[in-house]
Amino acid sequence: MKSLKVKDYMAKKLVTIKQGTNVVEAMAVLLDNGISGVPVVDDQGKLTGLLSEVDIMRIIVQDSYYDESMGIVDDYMRSPVDTVGTELDIYKVAEMFIEKKRRRFPVVNADGKLVGQISRRDVLRAMENFLQHQS
Repeated sequence: MKSLKVKDYMAKKLVTIKQGTNVVEAMAVLLDNGISGVPVVDDQGKLTGLLSEVDIMRIIVQDSYYDESMGIVDDYMRSPVDTVGTELDIYKVAEMFIEKKRRRFPVVNADGKLVGQISRRDVLRAMENFLQHQS
């Protein structure tokens, strides 16, 4: 039977943006890809933060009050970020989703490099697979 580890159920193809990306470019990435948030990585692929639709809305509203340019994502991204490892048990991740009220967690390797993302739906799919193999 397949294991119940994050690595077996995580999404591996992710849209990311690099540190130093202009906020307007980041907004276009979200809109063009139909996503609500994006991981921010450095040149080595290490996760440095997350930028969400709400973060961008906050920037736009704030900058409209002060008539400022929007700047780069590094100044507005959420960091540090709650992450999970590839070997973490799915049931532990489910507990984290319940406790932290998140929709998804970035998955990083031992070096902090972003290797995937796990969502609540991925966890439900893993649990369904497990329960189907129990009967």
